[in-house]
Amino acid sequence: MSQSFAAARTTAGQAAELVLAGDLDNPARLTVPDLLGWPQHRAEVAFECATSGIQYHRFTGPLLHDVLMDAGPVSDPARRKDRLRFLIAVRGTDGHHALLSWAEIDPDFGRAPVLLAVTLDDTGLDLAGPQLVLPQDRCGARYISGIEAIHVDGGYRAWG
Repeated sequence: MSQSFAAARTTAGQAAELVLAGDLDNPARLTVPDLLGWPQHRAEVAFECATSGIQYHRFTGPLLHDVLMDAGPVSDPARRKDRLRFLIAVRGTDGHHALLSWAEIDPDFGRAPVLLAVTLDDTGLDLAGPQLVLPQDRCGARYISGIEAIHVDGGYRAWG
C-alpha cells in the first residue's frame, strides 16, 4: 500500500469509500465496514514486488465475485455464458489499476479466490480502503491498494 495514501486517509479521518458502477442492477458505494457483511475469507500470500522483492502478507475479506453478484451484473441468467462478456476494471486512489475478466472469478470457470481485503496482516483497512488481492498471482502488480472504483462492463463490442 502506498504509505502516502494511507497517511492521507488517516489524517483526513474519513472512511474510505469505493464505488461499484457499470452494467449493474444495484450500483453502490461501499466502505470497509459494509464489506464485513459478506462471508470473510483468509488468504496467506507471497508475491513478488518489483521494488522490494518478495512480500508475505495475510489478508481477509469477501470474495470479489460475491460482492459483484450482490450488485447484480446485467446478464441473461438463461444464457450461462452471457456473464463471460464482463470485464472488471479496478482503480485505486493512487491511479493504479487492473483489469480482470468475469471468467477468472466465476466459480463455474476460473474460480480464482480474488478478495476485496478489509484487513492486511490483521490490521483493518477502514481508513485506507479495501485492497484487491489475487492469491494466485506470482507478481503483485494487480494488488490494488485503496480501491476507489470498480467498473463492470458487459457492453463492449467484439471485433467486427
